[in-house]
Amino acid sequence: MTTVQKKKNYPKPMSFVAMVFWTGLFGGLFWGTIGLLAYYFNFTEIRPNIILEPWALGKWKFQWLGTLISLILLGVFSVAMAFAYYLALKKFNGILFGLGYGIVLFLLVFVVLNPIFPSMKPFLELGLNTLVTTVCLYMIYGLFIGYSINYEYQNNKVEEEPVS
Repeated sequence: MTTVQKKKNYPKPMSFVAMVFWTGLFGGLFWGTIGLLAYYFNFTEIRPNIILEPWALGKWKFQWLGTLISLILLGVFSVAMAFAYYLALKKFNGILFGLGYGIVLFLLVFVVLNPIFPSMKPFLELGLNTLVTTVCLYMIYGLFIGYSINYEYQNNKVEEEPVS
């Protein structure tokens, strides 16, 4: 069997753009759920439902339905953040870019966007446990997104190079 015939037997791999989409969606759902667990175990004062505050009225947003919708929204926003990483940083190798991306996202949410979340205390008034927990979650999230996208990019680049 030739190499071409062997490749025909395998399913076509997922496109890079599709991989970025699924990485972002899974990252938002998974790390949002970890954030919810951190809230339930009192590691942080901030629950994922805070994402609904600027747009939704009523107390339902703090019940199970609000939690579920919040996690889905985190997944959707995470897809956008994964594509932002894909467009800006996919070529950069190493884990530091992913960690840095997570820190930038943390600062964006907790410093810049803080005023749109009424129940979130100002950045300097947040408890130490909340700050440490959330910055770590954002860093691990950034590492997940960054490393996944960069790994796939490097892998595709190697496969496209002609063998001499």
